[in-house]
Amino acid sequence: MNLTLYGYQEHWLAVDCGMMIRQDLPDTPLQVPNLTTLATQEITPQALVITHGHEDHIGAAAWLWPRWGCPIYATPLAAGLLRAKFHERGLASDAIQVIEPGEALDNGPFSLRYLPLTHSIPESCALLIMTPHHKVLHSGDWKLDPEPLIGAPMDPALFQALAPIDLVVGDSTNATLPGHSRSEGDVARALERTLAACPGRVIVSCFASNLARVLAVGRAAANTGRRVCLMGRSMERMVGVARGLGYLDDLPPLVPVRDLGYLPPEEVLVIATGSQGEPRAALSRLAQNRHPHFELVDGDSVIFSAKAIPGNERLIERLQHGLRRLGVALFDEHQHPELHASGHPAQDELAIFYDWIKPRHLLPVHGEQRHQQAHSALAERLGIAAPLIPVDGDLIRFDADGLALESRHPQPPCIVSQNAVTPAPGLNGSDTTRRGSLFLAITVMPDGDGWARIGRLVVDASAASHLDEDELGDWLDDQLAALYADDLADLRRRLQPRMIDYLGERMRHLPTVHLQLLAGERVEP
Repeated sequence: MNLTLYGYQEHWLAVDCGMMIRQDLPDTPLQVPNLTTLATQEITPQALVITHGHEDHIGAAAWLWPRWGCPIYATPLAAGLLRAKFHERGLASDAIQVIEPGEALDNGPFSLRYLPLTHSIPESCALLIMTPHHKVLHSGDWKLDPEPLIGAPMDPALFQALAPIDLVVGDSTNATLPGHSRSEGDVARALERTLAACPGRVIVSCFASNLARVLAVGRAAANTGRRVCLMGRSMERMVGVARGLGYLDDLPPLVPVRDLGYLPPEEVLVIATGSQGEPRAALSRLAQNRHPHFELVDGDSVIFSAKAIPGNERLIERLQHGLRRLGVALFDEHQHPELHASGHPAQDELAIFYDWIKPRHLLPVHGEQRHQQAHSALAERLGIAAPLIPVDGDLIRFDADGLALESRHPQPPCIVSQNAVTPAPGLNGSDTTRRGSLFLAITVMPDGDGWARIGRLVVDASAASHLDEDELGDWLDDQLAALYADDLADLRRRLQPRMIDYLGERMRHLPTVHLQLLAGERVEP
């Protein structure tokens, strides 16, 4: 969960707004940053600035931003992902403004510039944050990748021109590791070699946001005679947004999951979510033989092209045990480290980067305390002052005397349910609440590859705006027929954001929408 506040002359900026999934709690709720300290300190950000589109940098924005109502600045990919999240929560996305990598903007006394970096998602940027008296570089997540597959390598001259930097707020995630992080180009070649040696069907599980890895797997599949299928809602969404921006133009044509059974095993490759053992994800369903169109058998292979996030070890072990019981061959980070690359800088990369920007001070962030300590020690060896190891809730002053801890504010967990259906504030000037309610009850049943509505549409509306029920019914019929979903809960998750978009275009004031789906049976005459 990343949420950093920068303040100067009573003006505040928020940088990133992430969340984490609490897989150790029942129903795997979300944990988002706790805003209590901001309220007690009377801090309200005048802008939310996003460095890149990973969930731990954007995932909480749709939950927390309504308390601020400020402009949101993001690069095109992150902006597209944020809009999708806002629509799911019933929020208008007017506040999201697109900033291209390399562009600059002003907000109050702050001058900002987006500086493109290489990371495990396209359009990652560092932020150069300037005031009349400070030049701070917020590094975000990054690595030095000479072959990133999507986008260009980092430009040394761009960062050398910034030197000297007063303060770098820097990524510590891999500061304990010597050398360099592996390149995405090296991983792509290793994946192709591995696929060529696999006899049956292959599942590759990676983070949906790692579009370079998705592209590498797709290219490797094409070169080894395999057809590609995506499995998992987050994977489908990420690839859809990226394709709309032109990032995956050479990804091979995709095969619907329901058609995989017609292909010989040696021609099948599935890119699936669930590398962290998430119980709801596609890979866990496959391990439990709970997928309606696809099952794994003896002779198939599963490649984990992702590193285990600390805390997920037990879930991953349980997942892999289930796969082994099916006779599936496993390739993971322990036996096959060449099949994954971290998105964060190791020690040599940090040293090279700091030689470019020549920072006077370092505030080590990200990772755990041992990573921050290793980062601080490296900085001191390079002649960079790094007197503080910050923890969540620290209020730190940076002035002519350097870094100083002003106060420490404990941050108790803030948990929200992933399935909560609660009214969410909109964005219409000072009008921050919905106008009325709309209750829809729809009886449906599976029909071919989609769903069909049975009987009449039940509408109970207290909204002020008129709604054409006949037009809504026709639109629903078209949507249901084209929506693939495993069950009613899945169908509701897919239909709800489309319905909010539909209503938002036709109603002057968007109401709070309550959608209920009922299982029905068609009665033959």
